Amino acid sequence: MRSKLFVPASRPEFFAKALDSAADAISFDLEDAVEEGAKPAARLELARLFAQGPAAMNGKLIVVRVNAMATSHFAADLEAVVAPALDVLNLPMVEDADTVREGVALLEQLERQRGLAPRIGIVCNIESPRGLRLAAEIATAHPRVVGLQIGFGDLFSPLGIASGEPSATQAVRVAVRMAAGEAGIAAYDGAYVDIKDPDGFSRDARAAHQLGFAGKSCIHPTQIALANEVFRPSQPDIEHALRVVQAARESLAKGVGAFVVDGRLVDGPFITRAEHLVALARRLGLIAASEENA
Repeated sequence: MRSKLFVPASRPEFFAKALDSAADAISFDLEDAVEEGAKPAARLELARLFAQGPAAMNGKLIVVRVNAMATSHFAADLEAVVAPALDVLNLPMVEDADTVREGVALLEQLERQRGLAPRIGIVCNIESPRGLRLAAEIATAHPRVVGLQIGFGDLFSPLGIASGEPSATQAVRVAVRMAAGEAGIAAYDGAYVDIKDPDGFSRDARAAHQLGFAGKSCIHPTQIALANEVFRPSQPDIEHALRVVQAARESLAKGVGAFVVDGRLVDGPFITRAEHLVALARRLGLIAASEENA
């Protein structure tokens, strides 16, 4: 999910355009973007869309941000969206591992009732001081957790931290990335709210990319291409990764665990990173057939 476009579930007139966009993932929002009284109708709109099945999702990864488990809306949200079209359930305001496990139990109950294979992943939002402190426990709470996502607004605003304050933003990113790394899952950056500042969005996205984040939330279609570009592997990086993977095959076959590629020492962690980058480049169609077979 280099780019994940938020779409209010209460705005069905946006659904087709979002699914036709260049975003890697579409995140239908039942939480903050939907006014309290409009939530039942929004659930119905999503249920109607998902009833069309996965083929109607245009190849997109489909995410739904439900309301927090502590709210009266959570159970009804799950009832509406647990379907074959759903790929990822986005849980907001997660503050401990028990919350994750309780959510998984309810999800699995619905899957069994509906005869669905247990394939829906969970992305947990880290958007409170307690959630940040316990981020590693949240990330490792259950194998269903496939990612952590930062909610900067909910985290910073109550504390009086200015939006986009660089030291605070980077400190949170490092903490969340390390927690995700402990679990071996992805970390996703939060939204950039000034939709009239594309340069600022790109700078913000690059700061996250430099810390190993996999992608960024987009709150407007104009941000999609910016996110895709920042989180797209560069051609020199792809070529270096391919050389690392090839050298690793040859060296490990000889019992050599550390070797030099392009003047850089390479061992286990760097091999893994190269393999992940090559896998991403393949998914994006950035590696030619001749290179695939190299």
